[in-house]
Amino acid sequence: QVQLAESGGGSVQAGGSLRLSCAASPNAYSYCMAWFRQGPGKEREGVAGIYTNGGFRRYVDSVKGRFNISRDSAAKTLYLQMDKLRPEDSGVYYCAAVETGVAVDLYARPFRLRAEDFGIWGQGTQVTVFS
Repeated sequence: QVQLAESGGGSVQAGGSLRLSCAASPNAYSYCMAWFRQGPGKEREGVAGIYTNGGFRRYVDSVKGRFNISRDSAAKTLYLQMDKLRPEDSGVYYCAAVETGVAVDLYARPFRLRAEDFGIWGQGTQVTVFS
């Protein structure tokens, strides 16, 4: 029944790294997948999105150059490599996938990644970055 399952979260000192993984069921490994995060008292924020072939990726400005989203079709797994972590990166990180028939435009400028567009969600994994 679980369609998306995140793992890899934890506590790390500022400047350190973590790699998040999201194991997807066949139906959840959709044409557009993404990572979102949500800190206490904050809105859920789109962090990074990726299309099926893995060749096009978009990131929120605050993580550009530090985070890398990727996907493995054989393993049906989505990844988020996070480097040079900052305390403001802390929060619950969610893996998300769009459902069939829903269009998500990762090419749009400025960057736009809306939680409303994603119908399949994982349970989240906690990331804590301390200084």
